[in-house]
Amino acid sequence: MPDETPQLSHLTGLLFELQRANEIAQRLSGCLEPEEIARRVTDGLVEKFDCAFARIWLVEADRTALKLVASSGLYTRLDGSFARVPMGAFKVGKIAQYCIPFLSNQLAEESWVKDREWALHQKISGFAGYPLVADGKVIGVLVSFSQRPMAAEFLQVLQGLCTTVAVSLENALLHQRQLSSQGFFHSSGFLSEQLASVLKTTQLILVGTERPIVPSLVYLFLRVAETLNTLQCSYCQLNYSANYIGLDAMVTCESPNQPDWAATAFSELTFAITCLGGTLHTLTGTSQNVVQVLLKLPYPTCLLGLQVRIQCQSSVLQLAFTQLAHLAGLTLYLEENLDIPLITDTFIQGQPIAFTLLVVPDDQTAPLGVGAALDLSTTPSQLRSAVEAVTQRKSWQHAASEQIATNPLTQSEQKILVLLGQGLRDRDIASHLCVSESTIKFHIRNILVKSKAKTRLQALYLSIVKGWLNG
Repeated sequence: MPDETPQLSHLTGLLFELQRANEIAQRLSGCLEPEEIARRVTDGLVEKFDCAFARIWLVEADRTALKLVASSGLYTRLDGSFARVPMGAFKVGKIAQYCIPFLSNQLAEESWVKDREWALHQKISGFAGYPLVADGKVIGVLVSFSQRPMAAEFLQVLQGLCTTVAVSLENALLHQRQLSSQGFFHSSGFLSEQLASVLKTTQLILVGTERPIVPSLVYLFLRVAETLNTLQCSYCQLNYSANYIGLDAMVTCESPNQPDWAATAFSELTFAITCLGGTLHTLTGTSQNVVQVLLKLPYPTCLLGLQVRIQCQSSVLQLAFTQLAHLAGLTLYLEENLDIPLITDTFIQGQPIAFTLLVVPDDQTAPLGVGAALDLSTTPSQLRSAVEAVTQRKSWQHAASEQIATNPLTQSEQKILVLLGQGLRDRDIASHLCVSESTIKFHIRNILVKSKAKTRLQALYLSIVKGWLNG
């Protein structure tokens, strides 16, 4: 894939790829046409990741073949020799049949390639094919071809993007089926009835009068219910209010293997919920084994709670504050609207300064008149307070009492994380801090242990949201 920033570390490279994938995923919001969703994805892969061409096939209703519905880049026609691929035929059909991704950076050397001379002539070396899976079954296949070897970061991000694409496509396919039956409700009845059939052993309580809702909301409620089933749900209440539909559940786990086990269980659905203007929170009680799950999804004409826009030039900051906004219970507003507060790391022409939440380095001060000054030590609760203040046309500043009192990271560890976030490699950090590279690796191991993270990216993210980067 394009190597625009060769000096960036693996960590920052991954963050750039995540940001690009996020931009593609945002294009899917509100779209309920399967072919249009597929086209937006393939166009995005060619545009954002410099793929030579990208394609998506959808499994036909009888599940005997796949139909090509989108093709972007070198080839855009949908009526060629691969317009319809029998299940199990060629590499695409095998990926669909066996639900196994396939990756190669030496395409011309692969024995299954039908036309090796074509691959050499077009200089195609990279190939990635992923099954699109929803509700435990393959609904399609996404493939991308590249004239350069595909970087590990791109392959990691592509796998995650396929989850979002599958959810969007399944929503759209469900919408088509329901339109054909001339109604908003699934054939099995009201949402409460569908939830009860999924939860089975959990008694469901209905509060309020049920109203017709669009298929995308039905689908997400059912996916959440399926996850609740796996978490030993002991209580579930479905609430209909004037502006939103909510689900309040209690789940238990006898032997949780990580502090955020409940939030992790819903991680694949979080982005889709946010794109529809909703929120999902998991609140841990005094016992780590009991967690309250709160889901709120608005009717299409409503938006839940506080809204904020995020437009940072730095992909590290864009990702960090997007995650902070999720944790703060804020609704991301994706369109241009000067009446919605904006989080940014640079001034945008025409944006009212009082409605700007500016991310500033630790060694700088915010310009006079800015609505709020944020940095890497900002916590979710502080971010929410800042957005509340700016929305009410008030200024906001960090309150000393809000700072996290117990920070397990040393000053050296904090400096190393900040430098990692800026894209420096271990040897660059060692040179910057005038220590050996082995010392840097020693500190990073300590950071991973203290943050209970498996990767540097996760450690950086957790340190940001917990407010550990104070200098």
